[in-house]
Amino acid sequence: MQTASEHPSDATGSNKPEGLSPAPPVEEGTPEIQLTPKAVEMAKKALVRRGTPEAYLRLGVRGGGCSGLAYAIEFSDKLRTRDLVFEFGDLRVLVDPKSLVFLRGSTLDYEVKLMGHGFKFVNPNEKGGCGCGESFIV
Repeated sequence: MQTASEHPSDATGSNKPEGLSPAPPVEEGTPEIQLTPKAVEMAKKALVRRGTPEAYLRLGVRGGGCSGLAYAIEFSDKLRTRDLVFEFGDLRVLVDPKSLVFLRGSTLDYEVKLMGHGFKFVNPNEKGGCGCGESFIV
């Protein structure tokens, strides 16, 4: 089951740092992000290989690539101030509020193909992408 919570920013309990706007609201009952069982399995295996099974999987969107935006998948040992935490069993996934604008409604899958394997986003917000498959546009 997916849950999300915003991580408090400091010892005072304030989770709204100076100069940052709150995350956009999410419609009740709408899944923000999903991971397929295979994606959860492979992420957990990668964390174990890394030697940090308690760490987080961080999903995000960054500027770059031919089309302007690129997905980011990395491991994180720490929460950042405004991270949203999603739980998929014992796998904890972090997404920053700005990335969530582009990832809302997406599913992270893990594909195994004849010529390769890896994580793949299925994002209903994508309007197009580049020929190399490394970036997208909304």
